[in-house]
Parts: sequence; C-alpha cells; structure tokens
Amino acid sequence: MQPHILFWGALLSVLPISELRGAIPFMLANKAPVLFAFLYCTALNALVAPIVYIFLSSVHKLLYRITWYRNFFERFVEKTRRKVKKEIDKYGFWGLMIFVAIPLPMTGAYSGALGAWILGMDTKRSILSVAAGVLIAGVVVTAVAWFGIGAFSFLLKKV
Repeated sequence: MQPHILFWGALLSVLPISELRGAIPFMLANKAPVLFAFLYCTALNALVAPIVYIFLSSVHKLLYRITWYRNFFERFVEKTRRKVKKEIDKYGFWGLMIFVAIPLPMTGAYSGALGAWILGMDTKRSILSVAAGVLIAGVVVTAVAWFGIGAFSFLLKKV
C-alpha cells in the first residue's frame, strides 16, 4: 500500500465532513484490501470521540472563565439538557449509537461526541456508544462502497 494512499485515507477518516463516508470508498477505489480499508478507517474514526471529549473538556474549562461564554453556556446548554433529559435517559447509549451508525452527513463520530458532551452524557459510555456506532457505520459504508465499486467497475480506468 502506497504511503500517500494511507495518509489520505487516514485524513479522510478523521475529517468531520468525510469521516467513513469518504475514507472507505477512497481506500477501496485505490485498491486497498476490503478488510484492511474497513479496519484502518474505522479504527481511526473511532479515535475521534475521545479526542473530541478531551478537546471540549479542556477548551470548555478555559472558556468558562469568560463571562459571555459562561452565560451562553448556562442558558443555551442547560436549557437544552433539561428539554431532552427524558429522551436521553430513555434512549441514551442506544440512541447515540444508532445516530452515529447512520452514515449520513452530520451523523458521524464528531456530531455524536459533541452532542453527548453538550447533553452531559457519561463520558465512558458515550465514547463506547460512538465507537459502536462507528463500527456499524463502517460495516454499512464498506458494504455499499465494495458492492458499488464492483458494480460500476466498468467505469473505472484500468491502470
């Protein structure tokens, strides 16, 4: 496997817009073995949740010292938490996992981790839930990309 393919696959896996939806098809289109593409991209994308939590926790502590941020956070975030507390308590882990598992724009590891953090969900359970959702999304994207690339292989240029 060429280093630049690995680099771009890794970058696409951790970018908020592309995540698995861009990384796995890219790897498969560049002749990466299916299992390798799935494992490589899914593992990298699963690392997003703990990194987001660490970043948000540290940045939040710094910003919370600023009055306008603290006021905004307390009004907006606390209001949001109160509104959805019942649903979060009911669906929590499974709801977050399903949200992340749906491979559509704005439903990946970044959105899941950010939403879980804003809603005050348990960190360890949220990270596990996001990772499980990433795993499911990885299976879905790999299957669609693998069969899709195979179905349209006559359109790909042979090198």
